[in-house]
Amino acid sequence: MGAMSDRIGRKFLMVVGLLALSASSILFAVANQLLWLFVARVVQGAADAVTWVVGFALIADLYGQKERGRVMGLVMAGTTFGLMVGPSLGGWLYERGGPGLPFFSVAGLSGLTALAFVTLRLPAEHAERETVSARRVVREPAILLCGAVVVVAASTVAMLEPVLALWLASSIQLTPSRIGLVFGAAAAVAAGLHPMYGRLADRFGSRLVTMIGLMLTALMLPVLSRAWSFESAALLYVIQGGAIALVVTPSLAYMADSTSNAGVGSFGVAYGIYNVAWGSGLMVGPAVGGFLYEQIGFERLTWVWTPVVVLIGIVLFRQEV
Repeated sequence: MGAMSDRIGRKFLMVVGLLALSASSILFAVANQLLWLFVARVVQGAADAVTWVVGFALIADLYGQKERGRVMGLVMAGTTFGLMVGPSLGGWLYERGGPGLPFFSVAGLSGLTALAFVTLRLPAEHAERETVSARRVVREPAILLCGAVVVVAASTVAMLEPVLALWLASSIQLTPSRIGLVFGAAAAVAAGLHPMYGRLADRFGSRLVTMIGLMLTALMLPVLSRAWSFESAALLYVIQGGAIALVVTPSLAYMADSTSNAGVGSFGVAYGIYNVAWGSGLMVGPAVGGFLYEQIGFERLTWVWTPVVVLIGIVLFRQEV
């Protein structure tokens, strides 16, 4: 009964998070003062945190160690697809109905998803878990190491996005539309690769696949800085994006595996740590990347950051199973 009530509680939290996203979107659409825009952004951020953490915790609860990678790969494919189509769809809705229509559309979709989640019947759980304190979870070396991996991966993503665009414009003289195509191609390929990477994590182990992804990411960073044309930049960034995706999807499964193997089973706390680590990387990456780009340029930046990625990969490789 305890496991069932906890599962119902997480389902309830997911519904609350979706309804909060719907409410924040409506507030964005009707707000006419800075204060209400700030409130809307705070609620939206809280809703995002709830759905992200609870969603992956549910996946870890409902699927065993040999299935998590596949399911998380599908989730990440959907996330990447949404990030690709969202800006274009939002722009089209803006042109059709003004600035409020994109937000009202998001509110409606969130409300429908919440309703669907209410009627969803969750399958029986496969994972053994227990309720433990957050302090015990953060003491586990494998969970902390996974958090460090996520910080490095998120920092790399967040670092490349602004400085690569600046470098492509200044060094190769690419137009904004072509720079958008470079990033769009990489996102499209990554969306297709996430499910495959999830299956690789299930078959060969999430830790090993994450480590390989880190090494490939490090290998491609200096190579990316050698792009000389639009075609070469698109090709190299597609490969770079594929390598980073080989870190992200398996690391999601690795967090759940580390939590289970440590005998704590508190997936909610573990994915809370994952979310904090990802957010920390998104904050650190642009600041570090922007500073290094201004001081030493893009090519040297890639050589400076490569050892950081290699080092965390080596530490992950040496981690006791």
